[in-house]
Amino acid sequence: VELPFGTIWLYLSGMKKSDTLTIRAYIPSDKEEVLTLHRLAMEAIGVSGHEPHWNEELDTIETTYGEGRGVFLIGTVGDKIVAMGAYKKTGQDEAEIRRMRGLPGHQKKGFGKRIYAELEKRAVESGIRRFFLKTSVLQDNAKDLYRASGFKETGQVVIDGYDCIVYEKKLIIEKK
Repeated sequence: VELPFGTIWLYLSGMKKSDTLTIRAYIPSDKEEVLTLHRLAMEAIGVSGHEPHWNEELDTIETTYGEGRGVFLIGTVGDKIVAMGAYKKTGQDEAEIRRMRGLPGHQKKGFGKRIYAELEKRAVESGIRRFFLKTSVLQDNAKDLYRASGFKETGQVVIDGYDCIVYEKKLIIEKK
């Protein structure tokens, strides 16, 4: 019996077909599910009742990331949003990685890696040459993802009382 490559990959990876991630751009009807994902992901690392301004850009995704200002991606399994991530341009050729979240119970399946890879691909295509980000020292999964993706630690900061690590990555623009 000959199986399609994707089926073999799913079998070898231990994933079920129902765990197949679809990545797409954010649409306004995603808003409530995105806010819920953000809240649940933050609560999973012990951050609850956080500062109201932490949600401000999630209330304005279209204006914050639209019209060339960045990219906001959603990862779905079936009809459920299980992952998200974004980059926001901060200069002509640099951007900050933002809002990388995985729904608790759907982490450690490679979804964050896939969202990040798509963000990087789109950034390179648009001329971004450097990514930077800040993440809490509490977020072990995030730190592992960023290190595995080639980010280097460049410093530490405290944001709203939380110790955070600053990471940077120079992006490689392929010459054609």
